[in-house]
Amino acid sequence: MSDALAQPTEAGSPAPPKPNAVVAVLALAGIVVSLMQTLVIPIVPELPKLLHAEPSDTAWAVTATLLAASVATPVVGRLGDMFGKRRMLLLSIVLLVSGSLVCGLADSLVPMIVGRALQGLAAAVVPLGISIMRDALPSDRLAGSTALMSASLGVGGALGLPSAAFIADNWNWHILFWVSAALGAVAFVLVLLIVPESKVRAGGRFDLVGSLGLSAGLVSLLLTVSKGGDWGWTSGTTLGLGAAAVVILLSWGWWELRSPQPLVDLRTTAKPQVLFTNLASIALGFSMFAMSLVLPQLLQLPEQTGYGLGKSMLTVGLVLAPQGLVMMAMSAVSAAITKAKGPKVTLMIGALIVAAGYGLNIVLMSEVWHLVLVSCVIGAGIGFTYGALPALIMGAVDPTQTGAANSLNTLMRSLGTSFASALAGVILARMTTDFGGTALPSENGFKVVMAIGAGAALLAFAVATFIPRQRHTTSQPPADGPTRPTEVGAKA
Repeated sequence: MSDALAQPTEAGSPAPPKPNAVVAVLALAGIVVSLMQTLVIPIVPELPKLLHAEPSDTAWAVTATLLAASVATPVVGRLGDMFGKRRMLLLSIVLLVSGSLVCGLADSLVPMIVGRALQGLAAAVVPLGISIMRDALPSDRLAGSTALMSASLGVGGALGLPSAAFIADNWNWHILFWVSAALGAVAFVLVLLIVPESKVRAGGRFDLVGSLGLSAGLVSLLLTVSKGGDWGWTSGTTLGLGAAAVVILLSWGWWELRSPQPLVDLRTTAKPQVLFTNLASIALGFSMFAMSLVLPQLLQLPEQTGYGLGKSMLTVGLVLAPQGLVMMAMSAVSAAITKAKGPKVTLMIGALIVAAGYGLNIVLMSEVWHLVLVSCVIGAGIGFTYGALPALIMGAVDPTQTGAANSLNTLMRSLGTSFASALAGVILARMTTDFGGTALPSENGFKVVMAIGAGAALLAFAVATFIPRQRHTTSQPPADGPTRPTEVGAKA
């Protein structure tokens, strides 16, 4: 089995690093990459002035990261399965550092977009780290470690926002990216020194046609969803890209089903445990975005609106920061429940907690402490779900497909987030109130978005009920067959 890497593989070979060190380094890498997602939030309103460009153009500094991440995540996951997960993890961190350096030197729009795209290409770090854990850790450590690695996404995002706001308020904005580059360099060195390379390899040839098809389909889909509001939902560009996305993705699916070595094994993704886990991930990604959209706006809108709290971006970051700590704390609880009851139960509990948090937000939104409480409750639910999702995926796929399967699951959450962004944008643009001649999102608009967030979490709960019950979800091979031989002779 893949956790044979926990023991020396050859006589006289050095003992591998302690599991605690491996987990700590991989979690740090996940936090560093998740910082990248919140890095530009405090300076987004200032980007037109800083980059001497139109607001519609500077929005690509965010969109480019989203598109690059969506393309890179499944492709890099598959490359990790084939050529080494640690190798691709190091490459991803190099791309992050390179992108940070480019942004740190940027004073115009084009280099900023290029740098942000390079940062987005590093998005596969977390699913790769989870896959490395499956290969490198003893089975009894896997549930807790993968839950912690998954929580690193929320921890980095929660801690990154106040840090970025503080830096942007007090120093030159370029320092944001120099700090990101320095943290990435530290993560690279630690991974190089401490994290072992997995000997579980899929081998074979890379599906170049499949990767190009999936990339083109995802870019078309995400551009339709993320830019449709700006272009007009009935414009020729939006409708053309939407139609192209449907045609390309259907053609891609046809190719993958006939390819002897597909980029994504669609037959594996059709297994009930994988299929319903991915569907639940889309609903959870949809639900989770509502909080990151609603809470910052409620905190920053003027008090004169009657529901805004008139706080600064730094205060927003400080209000949301405890959520990351709650997520980290809940990762241990999530792992304990997974070991006792199975990850399906953990996922369902987490989805209910997220839904409860949104319900609480509908009635508690008038004080700062209300929003701190809400963010912590939702963060607790996210901590449960983030720990359960990789456990469900790894319990159903062959070790040689772990990187691709975890990356696809991460992509599903990202798609849910993108859909939520588009829908919430439409709702808040239509449900407005006049404030001194300026249209601002109304209180009822925010409540509708929160209600939809709660509904999406309940949908994830309902979908999760269809996941087959499986109590043992560590690094066991799937029940439908033995592990395939690997190129380097790791034990199956």
